[in-house]
Amino acid sequence: MQIQIFWNVREYLRTLSFNEQSVIGRQIEILQSGDNAGIRTKQLKGPIRELIIGNHRITYFVLGRRIYFVRGFRKKSKKTPPAEIEYAEKVYRELREVL
Repeated sequence: MQIQIFWNVREYLRTLSFNEQSVIGRQIEILQSGDNAGIRTKQLKGPIRELIIGNHRITYFVLGRRIYFVRGFRKKSKKTPPAEIEYAEKVYRELREVL
């Protein structure tokens, strides 16, 4: 699978330590390889999922043969903020229309 990492995720990663960036990068590589053993993900709503790395979350979805990583954030409560899910759904709908 190919990956597309949106600038929101890149900006979030820049705020993290080198070690945290490395761990998240490795988790993305594993997800890309299709060997999901050892990584944690959660389905949020429809095709929208989140990659879970400690208290870091990256929302993503699969469309065709590509994984789109939409936005990263630090999880501060038990529930994923609805705005994060809604944003990922909006991006998914827009991409689906043009692809």
